[in-house]
Amino acid sequence: MTRPASRRTVLTAALAAAAGAAPVAQAAPTAAATGQARASATAAAGPLVDNRFWTSYPDWRQGAPAGTRALAGLRPALVIATPAGRIDYADPHTGRTAAWEYATWTSPVHRPAVPATEVIASWNARTPAGTWLQVELSGTYSDGTATPWFVMGRWASGDGGSDIRRTSVDDQTDGRSTIWTDTFSVDDPASGLRLVSYRLRLTLYRAPGTDLTPTVWRVGAMASDIPDRFTVPASTPALARELAVPRYSQNTHVGQYPEYDNGGEAWCSPTSSQMIIEYWGRKPTADDLAWVNPDFADPQVCHAARHTYDHQYAGCGNWPFNAAYAATYRDMNAVVTRLRSLGELENVVRAGIPAITSQSFLKGELTGAGYGTSGHLMTVIGFTADGDVIANDPASPSNAAVRRVYRRREWENIWLRTKRYNASGKVVSGTGGVCYLYWPEHPTAAQRKALAALGIR
Repeated sequence: MTRPASRRTVLTAALAAAAGAAPVAQAAPTAAATGQARASATAAAGPLVDNRFWTSYPDWRQGAPAGTRALAGLRPALVIATPAGRIDYADPHTGRTAAWEYATWTSPVHRPAVPATEVIASWNARTPAGTWLQVELSGTYSDGTATPWFVMGRWASGDGGSDIRRTSVDDQTDGRSTIWTDTFSVDDPASGLRLVSYRLRLTLYRAPGTDLTPTVWRVGAMASDIPDRFTVPASTPALARELAVPRYSQNTHVGQYPEYDNGGEAWCSPTSSQMIIEYWGRKPTADDLAWVNPDFADPQVCHAARHTYDHQYAGCGNWPFNAAYAATYRDMNAVVTRLRSLGELENVVRAGIPAITSQSFLKGELTGAGYGTSGHLMTVIGFTADGDVIANDPASPSNAAVRRVYRRREWENIWLRTKRYNASGKVVSGTGGVCYLYWPEHPTAAQRKALAALGIR
């Protein structure tokens, strides 16, 4: 898993070119390293990824409430009933301290099918002005000891005067695991230590004396244990299909709204999110976009950047914040997960679901990209008859240039590997198949089946 410095959505080759430097050639993995990675992948006969999301009325009823209640209906949800207490929250990003009423819901203990080295939480919710939520995780290690409660995110969909600033929380560790922006990560996987169970705790907040409430439709997490690998075995093409996904370039927004991670040159994640939101027929209203300079093209991309911005991370690349933003649109669901193979990605595209994928690579590793990156999101929309990957790549000079075809073998490896060499020849992490999946509340039977095959419902 890439660490916070690597998670910044900066195109490193472009920066090197601007400085007059040439990218350093990638050092090839040693035969031992390549063999070890392949052996680890082969030895991992058990499951590598586990998804568990609470979203149904029975799910909400199974948890332990303290001031919350479950709502039945077409889209079951969790809301504040009678607050369990009141706290003062000092917002580190506004300098304001305010009182908030709160209520909590704690999930049942979940034992993932894979004892995990990493866990990433996701949630889908609406937070009216004057409300917000917090998601926490606590678990048990394979040696029987417990973690503390870690904050996985403090989130509000808006950022008006009565809202907190959405934020990850730095410097959380128990000396055995650390929270890296949005990811729980065991510090030393080689030690054999794993997280064998976890609970999630939702805390819903509102302004005192009001009847406001966040409404939460989904909360859960992806747990995984992906073996270290510089390469993955080549897969056999199994699909030729292309989805009609809108095309937006982040680079047409260079310099716009620099308060959101220096402007569009770093907006690969929200730009990708906006493409898929609009694929599903949703978009911001004219009122939503009234704040954007009317001279700017594609104002919805600026809107997405503003509403995915993590004030602690100082960027728009917080994975769960992007999923949460997508789920603020009418009847939308969104999760962050990992896929184990390109075949799994083909299955979701076959069902009509595009995916946003996270990868990092040197300029020479992805033919036709024209850049290198320490962390970049793009939208996979299909596969050619030869099995090559069709991607809407927001790191393009214009909307018309966004559609790219990347060589299957190159793309597969840079997406699924967990180890790579950076431009300095140093071994750093890869994302190991991380992606965002967004879909409507009422999917087709094929879409429901494809999601269920991943353990997502």
